[in-house]
Amino acid sequence: QVQLVESGGGLVQVGGSLRLSCAASGTIFTINVMGWYRQAPGKQRELVALMPSGGRTTYTDSVKGRFTISRDNGKNTVYLQMNTLKPEDTAVYYCNLQQGRYAYWGQGTQVTVSS
Repeated sequence: QVQLVESGGGLVQVGGSLRLSCAASGTIFTINVMGWYRQAPGKQRELVALMPSGGRTTYTDSVKGRFTISRDNGKNTVYLQMNTLKPEDTAVYYCNLQQGRYAYWGQGTQVTVSS
Protein backbone atom coordinates (compact mmCIF):
# COMPACT_ATOMS: atom_id res chain seq x y z
CA GLN A 1 0.00 0.00 0.00
CA VAL A 2 1.29 3.45 -0.93
CA GLN A 3 0.48 6.60 0.99
CA LEU A 4 1.26 10.19 0.07
CA VAL A 5 1.24 12.87 2.74
CA GLU A 6 1.39 16.50 1.69
CA SER A 7 2.30 19.54 3.73
CA GLY A 8 3.17 23.19 3.27
CA GLY A 9 0.00 24.77 1.95
CA GLY A 10 -1.50 27.92 3.40
CA LEU A 11 -2.45 31.53 2.85
CA VAL A 12 0.01 33.88 1.20
CA GLN A 13 -0.12 37.32 -0.36
CA VAL A 14 0.40 38.01 -4.03
CA GLY A 15 4.08 37.78 -4.89
CA GLY A 16 4.84 35.55 -1.95
CA SER A 17 6.29 32.06 -1.80
CA LEU A 18 5.33 28.66 -0.46
CA ARG A 19 7.01 25.28 -0.48
CA LEU A 20 4.95 22.12 -0.69
CA SER A 21 6.27 18.73 0.35
CA CYS A 22 4.94 15.25 -0.31
CA ALA A 23 6.34 12.17 1.37
CA ALA A 24 5.57 8.76 -0.08
CA SER A 25 5.57 5.63 2.05
CA GLY A 26 4.97 1.97 1.36
CA THR A 27 6.30 0.03 -1.62
CA ILE A 28 7.98 2.63 -3.81
CA PHE A 29 9.57 1.56 -7.07
CA THR A 30 12.97 2.90 -8.09
CA ILE A 31 11.54 4.03 -11.41
CA ASN A 32 8.53 6.27 -11.01
CA VAL A 33 7.12 9.70 -11.70
CA MET A 34 6.24 12.10 -8.92
CA GLY A 35 4.45 15.34 -9.46
CA TRP A 36 1.88 17.92 -8.53
CA TYR A 37 -1.57 18.69 -9.83
CA ARG A 38 -4.02 21.36 -8.73
CA GLN A 39 -7.75 21.94 -8.80
CA ALA A 40 -9.33 25.34 -8.48
CA PRO A 41 -13.02 25.76 -7.54
CA GLY A 42 -15.25 24.94 -10.49
CA LYS A 43 -12.34 23.77 -12.63
CA GLN A 44 -10.85 20.45 -13.61
CA ARG A 45 -7.72 19.12 -12.00
CA GLU A 46 -4.67 20.15 -14.00
CA LEU A 47 -1.03 19.21 -14.16
CA VAL A 48 1.40 21.60 -12.48
CA ALA A 49 4.74 19.79 -12.66
CA LEU A 50 6.13 16.28 -13.07
CA MET A 51 9.53 14.86 -12.29
CA PRO A 52 10.45 11.33 -13.34
CA SER A 53 13.01 9.48 -11.27
CA GLY A 54 15.52 9.74 -14.07
CA GLY A 55 14.22 12.19 -16.63
CA ARG A 56 13.39 15.75 -17.47
CA THR A 57 10.89 17.80 -15.56
CA THR A 58 7.65 19.05 -17.07
CA TYR A 59 5.79 22.23 -16.14
CA THR A 60 2.52 23.66 -17.24
CA ASP A 61 3.10 26.94 -19.07
CA SER A 62 1.46 29.13 -16.45
CA VAL A 63 4.02 28.22 -13.76
CA LYS A 64 7.22 28.11 -15.81
CA GLY A 65 9.86 30.37 -14.31
CA ARG A 66 7.97 30.64 -11.01
CA PHE A 67 7.65 27.08 -9.70
CA THR A 68 10.39 24.51 -9.26
CA ILE A 69 9.84 20.82 -8.66
CA SER A 70 12.52 18.73 -6.98
CA ARG A 71 12.76 15.39 -5.27
CA ASP A 72 14.81 13.49 -2.74
CA ASN A 73 14.76 9.88 -3.87
CA GLY A 74 16.33 8.68 -0.64
CA LYS A 75 13.37 10.08 1.27
CA ASN A 76 10.77 9.34 -1.44
CA THR A 77 9.78 12.99 -1.18
CA VAL A 78 8.86 15.51 -3.84
CA TYR A 79 8.81 19.26 -3.34
CA LEU A 80 7.24 22.18 -5.12
CA GLN A 81 8.80 25.57 -4.56
CA MET A 82 6.31 28.23 -5.60
CA ASN A 83 7.51 31.79 -6.04
CA THR A 84 5.85 34.97 -7.26
CA LEU A 85 2.45 33.53 -6.46
CA LYS A 86 -0.62 34.92 -8.21
CA PRO A 87 -4.31 34.81 -7.27
CA GLU A 88 -4.88 32.34 -10.10
CA ASP A 89 -2.56 29.89 -8.35
CA THR A 90 -5.22 29.48 -5.66
CA ALA A 91 -6.26 25.82 -5.63
CA VAL A 92 -6.02 22.54 -3.82
CA TYR A 93 -2.67 21.02 -4.72
CA TYR A 94 -2.40 17.25 -5.00
CA CYS A 95 0.70 15.12 -4.95
CA ASN A 96 0.79 12.28 -7.47
CA LEU A 97 2.93 9.17 -7.78
CA GLN A 98 2.90 6.99 -10.87
CA GLN A 99 4.65 3.63 -10.82
CA GLY A 100 3.98 0.61 -12.94
CA ARG A 101 0.32 0.60 -13.89
CA TYR A 102 -0.77 2.50 -10.83
CA ALA A 103 -1.27 6.09 -9.84
CA TYR A 104 -1.61 7.33 -6.28
CA TRP A 105 -2.86 10.63 -4.91
CA GLY A 106 -2.36 12.60 -1.75
CA GLN A 107 -5.21 14.12 0.19
CA GLY A 108 -4.54 17.61 -1.12
CA THR A 109 -3.32 20.80 0.48
CA GLN A 110 -4.98 24.18 0.07
CA VAL A 111 -2.99 27.09 -1.34
CA THR A 112 -4.69 30.47 -1.22
CA VAL A 113 -3.13 33.59 -2.71
CA SER A 114 -4.72 36.81 -1.55
CA SER A 115 -4.64 40.08 -3.43
